[in-house]
Amino acid sequence: MGSIVKQKVGKHIYLYESVSYRDQNGQPRNSRTIIGKIEPSTGEPIYKTEYIERMAQNGTPLQVGNPVPTFTLEQIRQSSLKEYGAFYLFQSIAEKSGLLPILRNVFTENWEKIFALICYLVSSGEPVMYFDDWLNKTENVFVGSMSSQRISELLASISTDERLEFFKQWGAYRCEQEYLALDITSVSSYSELIRDVEWGYNRDGEKLPQVNLCLLLGEKSCLPVFQTIYSGSLKDVNTLKTTLAQASSISTDKLLLVMDKGFCSTGNINAMLADQEKIRFVIAAPFTMSFAKKQVQSEKKDIDSLQNTIVIGEDVLRGVSKERAWTNDKTLFVHTFFNVIKAAKLRENLYAHVTLMKQKAEQNPNNSQYQADFDRYLFIRKSEKNDHGYTINIRQEVIDKELEHVGWLVLLSNDVSDPKEAITIYRTKDVVEKGFLRFKNSLEMGRLRIHSENSMQNKVFVGFIGLIIMAGIHKVMLDQGLYRNMTMKKLIKTLEKLRIQSINSSKILFPVTTCI
Repeated sequence: MGSIVKQKVGKHIYLYESVSYRDQNGQPRNSRTIIGKIEPSTGEPIYKTEYIERMAQNGTPLQVGNPVPTFTLEQIRQSSLKEYGAFYLFQSIAEKSGLLPILRNVFTENWEKIFALICYLVSSGEPVMYFDDWLNKTENVFVGSMSSQRISELLASISTDERLEFFKQWGAYRCEQEYLALDITSVSSYSELIRDVEWGYNRDGEKLPQVNLCLLLGEKSCLPVFQTIYSGSLKDVNTLKTTLAQASSISTDKLLLVMDKGFCSTGNINAMLADQEKIRFVIAAPFTMSFAKKQVQSEKKDIDSLQNTIVIGEDVLRGVSKERAWTNDKTLFVHTFFNVIKAAKLRENLYAHVTLMKQKAEQNPNNSQYQADFDRYLFIRKSEKNDHGYTINIRQEVIDKELEHVGWLVLLSNDVSDPKEAITIYRTKDVVEKGFLRFKNSLEMGRLRIHSENSMQNKVFVGFIGLIIMAGIHKVMLDQGLYRNMTMKKLIKTLEKLRIQSINSSKILFPVTTCI
């Protein structure tokens, strides 16, 4: 018996039986006999009848394709047709990231319900009141009916110990040698019964009381690692010590943190340096700190030179790094940066704005629309010497004050000594900001319409797990360049077109849409 080879002829692929032999002179030869072709729509071989009969006579019958099941009309009527593709994607990401095994381990009784609710939030972004409708049209883990009452009972059933155990296992599993970007956002709430809902600085500009949500996300993996909630009135700088203590409890390795100016204070830096064996950091210093101002003053004269030039992508800036004394026994790597183009652009914008305000004031010094800017940038006094009855002068000291640190950035670190590495780490922290946007806009978490402390904590917790799945999708789409053709929402909606029909315990998968 010979081997089977394929050969494309025109638009068709034919199958040949190739038999090797030697001719009368002892030379090796091959003979080919056509035995069938490949069906283009299925990719399955279609053999000639004589070949099938010959193989059967030789004792090696062919199994041609898979047997096609047959169903009665009543079985087809009772069958179900459900969306499948998006749930399959969520399930695959949860398995590969290690999320699903941890959910099974921590929430032994309710993990299916929790996971199904998470998939619903990621898929739809709609209020949880429509969860049951989604279950009825989607192939997923079996959880039965989930009314609003059962959802409330599910959220109330998750204990504080279970949440902490999840973070402990997830943090230990995901602990990678990468910097964790840390930031805080405001989540508004209508409730008057949740103790952490308080008035404070709302980052979305909403006139509602709020809680503050703190997230830690891996800069390279883009995966959320930890989250905690604070009272809405607390400022970022006041939450860092508690966050570090909580995060340290879920990680046996060093914490590598990158933070914005809101977390920087002398007390916070001292606290991190005191635990230097556990915490490495890169943090931006605000110019309200005299230490940061001194760095700019010391570098202003010489920083704008070729030898200090750093190129990152299409961006060009100046940067120098020096090891400076922080306390009597502690030093820090201080990275001072100056963006010449940014500074010039902002200066020109301010000059243009103030010039325009001066012209507006000359036309009407009592124009209420611009009164705040008039007061800030201009001296306006009545005068009979001018035709319009006023003398108008620019407050040059205000202009100089605003431009004093424009284009400058000071980063402090107890770990990174190279300026290019430091600025690269700091700039990639936008993974947290994007994570917050996904959390609020895609997971129905912009406002907490819930009225008990424990349920609020658990709804945010469920949203956090949903963010893990969304971050996994985001990372793949980013790495594969899929964002050039579609958004994440478009990808999910396209996958939902992949359906599966269940007939008498058999599963029939519909073909994938050509849009994928």
